[in-house]
Amino acid sequence: MTHADTTDLDVLLDLLDLQQIGENVFRGEHPAQVGSRTFGGQLVAQALVAAGRTVGDRPVHALNAHFIRGGDVKRPIDYHVVTHRDGRDFANRMVTACQDGQELFVMLTAFQRWGRGLEHSVTVPDVPLPDALPPIGERLRGFEEQLPHFVGALKPIDMRYANDPAWILRGTGEKLGHNRVWMRADGQLPGDDPLLHVATLAYASDTTVLDSILTTHGLSWGLDRIVAATVNHSIWFHRPLRFDEWHLYATESPVAAGSRGMATGRYFTIEGELVATVVQEGLIRHFPPRRPAGD
Repeated sequence: MTHADTTDLDVLLDLLDLQQIGENVFRGEHPAQVGSRTFGGQLVAQALVAAGRTVGDRPVHALNAHFIRGGDVKRPIDYHVVTHRDGRDFANRMVTACQDGQELFVMLTAFQRWGRGLEHSVTVPDVPLPDALPPIGERLRGFEEQLPHFVGALKPIDMRYANDPAWILRGTGEKLGHNRVWMRADGQLPGDDPLLHVATLAYASDTTVLDSILTTHGLSWGLDRIVAATVNHSIWFHRPLRFDEWHLYATESPVAAGSRGMATGRYFTIEGELVATVVQEGLIRHFPPRRPAGD
């Protein structure tokens, strides 16, 4: 494959193809298109792959990650995996991401073989189907100067907002307490590697999840002075999934307080099955413009 033929999804799959450099130690790289610090979804996805490579065929059912320091995007990251348990059906791992001996991130991950039992779930929100919605590139048209980081970012995920995104709502003055975004890998994923499918969802889960904190207040990335950083991120996987098929990411924010905001998200298949639940807490600080003296 030539460089011109390389897609953003190819770049993501390369990021998830970790190099084993020691016993239960794996090395992950950064893409060429980066921000000022390592993208949280990349850390979660790479750590999940590192843990998954040590447990055999047991699928992941839960992860809980805490972000300690921002990563240096010019250097690789080493993922150290510690085994806490290896049972017949269950396995538990701890993954620590490091650069030069400094911890960036720590994640507890649990794996369990699928079993039969009681089943129920909440109902999928009623939104237009993804084929009737514009791709993210169209939603960003006209905002190249205000949102250069979004416009120039790596886009391995095909995203279709079912509601207006924050930067468009900002112009209308509308507030919205939830966000609904269809997502799938922007291309086909290997069908024989379930770990890549859940890792790709994990990568995508760090996009749009904090949107509802801002839209609840009528604010937007890039158009308001917002400082945001992920503090912790958790995912529960309820059913097997293929992330090269459409999933609705339905998010809302139940609370913001103490300079932090919490957002919850649910991933539904296009048939309406709930396959994963996400909870993220982020540092959120808003600096409103100063009013002129005398106002």
